[in-house]
Amino acid sequence: MSLSDSKPAYQDRWVGKVNFVEIRSFWHIFRSYDRMWSFFILCLQAMIIVGWNGSGDPIDVFTPDVFKKVLSIFITAAILKLGQAVLDVILSWKAQRSMSYFVKLRYILKVISAAAWVIILPVTYAYTWEKPPGFAQTIKSWFGNGSESPSLFILAVVIYLSPNMLAALLFLFPSIRRFLERSHYKIVMLMMWWSQPRLYVGRGMHESTFSLFKYTLFWVLLIITKLAFSYYIEIKPLVGPTKAIMSAHVTNFQWHEFFPQAKNNIGVVIAVWAPIILVYFMDTQIWYAIFSTLFGGIYGAFRRLGEIRTLGMLRSRFESLPAVFNDCLIPQEKAVPKKKGLKATLSRSYTKIQLNKDKDEARFAQLWNTIISSFREEDLISDREMNLLLVPYWADRELEDITQWPPFLLASKIPIALDMAKDSNGKDRELKKRIETDNYMSCAIRECYAQFRNIIRFLVQGEREKEVIKSIFTEVDDHVGRGTLITEFKMSALPHLHTLFVQLIKFLLDNKPEDRDKVVILFQDMLEVVTRDIMTEDHTTSVLDSIHGGYGHEGITPLDQQYQLFASAGAIKFPIEPATEAWKEKIKRLDLLLTTKESAMDVPSNLEARRRISFFSNSLFMEMPAAPKVRNMLSFSVLTPYYEEEVLFSLQNLETPNEDGVSILFYLQKIFPDEWTNFLERIKSSEEQLRQSDELEEHLRLWASYRGQTLTKTVRGMMYYRKALELQAFLDMAKDEDLMEGVKAVEINTEEHSRGDRSLWAQCQAVADMKFTYVVSCQQYGIHKRSGDQRAQDILKLMITYPSVRVAYIDEVEEPSKERPKKINQKAYYSTLVKAALPKSIDSSEPVQNLDQVIYRIKLPGPAILGEGKPENQNHAIIFTRGEGLQTIDMNQDNYMEEALKMRNLLEEFLKKHDGVRCPTILGLREHIFTGSVSSLAWFMSNQETSFVTIGQRLLANPLKVRFHYGHPDVFERLFHLTRGGVSKASKVINLSEDIFAGFNSTLREGNVTHHEYIQVGKGRDVGLNQISMFEAKIANGNGEQTLSRDIYRLGHRFDFFRMLSCYFTTIGFYFSTLITVLTVYVFLYGRLYLVLSGLEKELSTQPGIRDNKPLQVALASQSFVQIGFLMALPMLMEIGLERGFRTALSDFVLMQLQLAPVFFTFSLGTKTHYYGRTLLHGGAKYRATGRGFVVFHAKFADNYRMYSRSHFVKGFELMILLLVYQIFGQSYRSSVAYILITISMWFMVGTWLFAPFLFNPSGFEWQKIVDDWTDWNKWVSNRGGIGVPPEKSWESWWEEEQEHLRHSGKRGIIAEIILALRFFIYQYGLVYHLNITKHTRSVLVYGVSWLVILLILFVMKTVSVGRRKFSADFQLVFRLIKGLIFLTFVAILVTLIALPHMTLQDIVVCILAFMPTGWGMLLIAQACKPLVVQAGIWGSVRTLARGYEIIMGLLLFTPVAFLAWFPFVSEFQTRMLFNQAFSRGLQISRILGGQRKDKDRSSNSKE
Repeated sequence: MSLSDSKPAYQDRWVGKVNFVEIRSFWHIFRSYDRMWSFFILCLQAMIIVGWNGSGDPIDVFTPDVFKKVLSIFITAAILKLGQAVLDVILSWKAQRSMSYFVKLRYILKVISAAAWVIILPVTYAYTWEKPPGFAQTIKSWFGNGSESPSLFILAVVIYLSPNMLAALLFLFPSIRRFLERSHYKIVMLMMWWSQPRLYVGRGMHESTFSLFKYTLFWVLLIITKLAFSYYIEIKPLVGPTKAIMSAHVTNFQWHEFFPQAKNNIGVVIAVWAPIILVYFMDTQIWYAIFSTLFGGIYGAFRRLGEIRTLGMLRSRFESLPAVFNDCLIPQEKAVPKKKGLKATLSRSYTKIQLNKDKDEARFAQLWNTIISSFREEDLISDREMNLLLVPYWADRELEDITQWPPFLLASKIPIALDMAKDSNGKDRELKKRIETDNYMSCAIRECYAQFRNIIRFLVQGEREKEVIKSIFTEVDDHVGRGTLITEFKMSALPHLHTLFVQLIKFLLDNKPEDRDKVVILFQDMLEVVTRDIMTEDHTTSVLDSIHGGYGHEGITPLDQQYQLFASAGAIKFPIEPATEAWKEKIKRLDLLLTTKESAMDVPSNLEARRRISFFSNSLFMEMPAAPKVRNMLSFSVLTPYYEEEVLFSLQNLETPNEDGVSILFYLQKIFPDEWTNFLERIKSSEEQLRQSDELEEHLRLWASYRGQTLTKTVRGMMYYRKALELQAFLDMAKDEDLMEGVKAVEINTEEHSRGDRSLWAQCQAVADMKFTYVVSCQQYGIHKRSGDQRAQDILKLMITYPSVRVAYIDEVEEPSKERPKKINQKAYYSTLVKAALPKSIDSSEPVQNLDQVIYRIKLPGPAILGEGKPENQNHAIIFTRGEGLQTIDMNQDNYMEEALKMRNLLEEFLKKHDGVRCPTILGLREHIFTGSVSSLAWFMSNQETSFVTIGQRLLANPLKVRFHYGHPDVFERLFHLTRGGVSKASKVINLSEDIFAGFNSTLREGNVTHHEYIQVGKGRDVGLNQISMFEAKIANGNGEQTLSRDIYRLGHRFDFFRMLSCYFTTIGFYFSTLITVLTVYVFLYGRLYLVLSGLEKELSTQPGIRDNKPLQVALASQSFVQIGFLMALPMLMEIGLERGFRTALSDFVLMQLQLAPVFFTFSLGTKTHYYGRTLLHGGAKYRATGRGFVVFHAKFADNYRMYSRSHFVKGFELMILLLVYQIFGQSYRSSVAYILITISMWFMVGTWLFAPFLFNPSGFEWQKIVDDWTDWNKWVSNRGGIGVPPEKSWESWWEEEQEHLRHSGKRGIIAEIILALRFFIYQYGLVYHLNITKHTRSVLVYGVSWLVILLILFVMKTVSVGRRKFSADFQLVFRLIKGLIFLTFVAILVTLIALPHMTLQDIVVCILAFMPTGWGMLLIAQACKPLVVQAGIWGSVRTLARGYEIIMGLLLFTPVAFLAWFPFVSEFQTRMLFNQAFSRGLQISRILGGQRKDKDRSSNSKE
């Protein structure tokens, strides 16, 4: 082999990790956040010392003795420092080969210096005492008893603290730190080398002084509160009882005590203190929830959230809306300096009317109408509501100074005004006052009068008639000007005139030539009413004079002759030819104003439309950057990763009923009844006609898909951006006359001009395309296309509907290899971008082919999806995006027309320096969760999510400055991220929650993440319990992986202390705290188990520390606070209160309690804990596809069992046994009330963990379903496993898969698992001594005998099973006899035990409680040591034992559910609670119909 061949092999070898190794261990939590843990541990030590010595008052710290004792915390600090240094070495050990020499040196020096301090500090400390306490005495005896010299210790402490003092200095003056990080002086570089490894990331992350002050203040307040609470409520009150327990002497144990000589009852002290110390480490999370709610609420109020919550508020502010529209959404000609800061928040008035009022109103009309039309297209409003909401498109030049408000504000004003005028009795002043108080009413009256005048003038053509009309109007105008209209004219006939005019309007709307004569008669009637009934005699005379004066007749012609007015051929212009759009619109509007009697208070009636319109109006009053012209705005792209979800529901999808007889379509009609009627109105068809044409079926599919979580919905939403940009480009570029004619006219004209010059509209489209691209990354599109999958056709349909959509996908092609002589086909991978192919030319007679056409094709070195699917999918498509901004949008999101209008304002944020240090690199947006209406679970989930994406992230971004990126509507600064590793890290497993790593990465590389409240994107969430649990499991797994990651380690070390706290409590700290919450329950109950079984609790039951322990109750109360979702509920309440009013918030909260929200939160606590803990111990994190469907189907019992068996059921049973034992053996000397108070939340937890999945399961209590579930479960448990049998089919396969994580766990994980399993052996040891039989002996032999009994039982079971295999065929009778004998022996033993040594029923229960956990513990250990057990050949027996346990657990779970299913009302109650009313009513009806259908089917079958 030549040299050149051997070289690459060496080069390709993996170098290994250099700075950081990811190792599964809980120690990472301490290692990454060592400063925080040290701080809490030292505070705890100081508080205990202060509480223990003297009176326990904090002032005592300053007495010399106590102060000296408190100083010992520095020794603890040194020990913790050493622990940290050693931990660093151990966890980086694997990287030792590839580390540079200096890094190794640094680690070694750190260990040595830490060890030196651990020696120096205690020694100098010992010499500060004259009469040293025990610990100091021993040290003194080693080093010789010199005289005391306290100054040495003080000196040592000062030297020890000097680096911390320097750090504090740098913290206060960020500029110094910035200088040090960039300087090249040798001494500075040495200092920096000692404090942080030389990496590119994690430098220069400090904020401006003001931000620093804000988050420091936040945390200082929080920590002071927390420490005061812990000291006064938990630690200080516990000191006295502890001293008493330590001085009490116990001799009478109830079991065999191995250490009877032990002093101070140390076991009891640990059992009492452990839960309290755990809560001490956890309750900062609770305080964080409280403080974040307060601060988040205050910030939200300052950002003007919820100023317009209801339609009433919108009405009252509508007058200033046009001005605000023009201020925010239209680029200003001359920039007006805006007010900033607090002053602007408190005073922000909009001038009602500006100079070029016409243009402003025209622009407002275009924008407003676009929004309203989009509502109509989405079927949120009906045609009538749309007409009431629209503003005239075509500005009416004849109404000079009258603002045309949308009719919903003016509805019913005219009829009311008529009534007022009719009853006014000539009191002009009063009427005027009443009309002018209501601005909208005066607008309506003036507009109607002006339009009435204009229409009459327009219609009347004859010369004589014109004269009459002119004189009447002159007369009226004259009186109006003088304010004497009412005194001079009779108003009682006004309603009559009104009815006639309304009839005229109706004729004008129809515009039919045959109505001409009726119109003439109407005109004559109107003239008569005016001249005879309204005007008084003298006025009439003057009018008639004006008519006849010109003709020289003397005297008054009798009025009979006037009837011939209007009758001649050309006197009236009717029908109107041509009737323009503007004219039709004008007449329609007038009709609405004159005839709408009932007020339009509830327009729009749809809740979603109300929410959107009020949020949008409200957002315009918030502070946002001024809009640039579309030509000058930053360009941006949207990227959506898509895998295999629904694109468009097929008809079959929609109409196939599930097992309850509910189809998706039926379900949607029940949930969105008003939108369904609006839809039918829009397509002008009835439900029956829908199936008759393909076009209508297409409409139906779209309607349903827009209400699911489909790709079609997302694409429609994102394409609103383009629509918005086209409209804004038009408003920017249009000349005045184009503006006045409106965007509709331009679109209509475009078709005529399309051949000629580049029309205005074409220019607008071109600009929009320059500024916006949309790439959907459909990973599997190529495969779908080849296999003729429906999804590929639907995606193509989307590209044809929206020509500017681009689809990126990975194309796998077989190509002949070039190098090798033999033609072997190799797979080649291409990253491909396609668009819809447009037909060649408009005239050609060729059939139009709907195909896609390739734009780019980039060869990849190999398969693209190496890591996690979604981030890889984004990474391959990101090169196809353009522009400065990149918005990542998920498949389950939606967007709205009105929000798209604000995009160019949002992009301007990239150019602003927030807080004066650096420009943002990620702009966070808020989301609106739109799946809340599906079921009560979906509602809890959407409330929880909403509070996180609003109040949670608002606080994280400002003041805490630790917002990262949490999933997708955020806008990235594209160039910043492309040059720093993309928007998603994609390593397998570790980057499971890929989105948050983008935030970590951005922050570590001097980025800045902000959060903006004035724009929102819709987002769907999971709706069924199993989906939600999978989602939470995925997030918890992801957090477990983050805990091990280098990003968290670097953030924890490079942030200053307070920002590090924010970072901890808002990322992995939240999950670790939930873990501690559950751990508290375990520690408390195992502590009690020890106290009860050893008899210590009985002996010490008079002691206050045992009997009425207040601190313990507080600790458990805070645990149950977390458990029932209090941390979630607080921010939720605050956010709903801010945005929808506090009354709504309160009623929502009560409703949630009634719909069992605490059950849901307690259950999800279990999910989080299980998956987070398991990921840290053993790994096994994986992406869980949750499916985004509508979940209204019943999950089978076996499904639920498979899903929750290990995470909830096993733990629930364990806690239940603990609680039972504690109850049975402690009841003799303790009041039951105290027991209930202490353990009620634990019983709640047990009940929830065992039965919530069945409670939240649709039709979970239907008898028929229960029977089916039972047979299904039996089949599953008894099926044999084997290769290729999926876990859903057989218990054995599932059981093997369930232990999969132990295979990859490594030695540490296995050892941890075995140590944890040992807890199950305590029960047997303790309980054996509590049987009636063994009451009087305390010897170890009893325990030994109990093991013999267990082995005997196992042996008998084994022989029976072996016997069944070997003998049951040949010696069947013998085998049966042996089995019979074994059974008889068992009964005989039982009888003798009961008869002779008085064994009671309780004893049998206790035996079961003692031996069941032992068996389970043995099982766990056997599973952990599987290779050894398999070698020993007893794996089969282990499996049999495990199956026995599973069957028992299944029975225990199934029995209560089945019992409840006996009662029919339970099922009713459950459906009511789970689903919203409309749907559960529909469900009942469809069940009845379904029943009839089944009967028909049966009868038809039987006939056949």
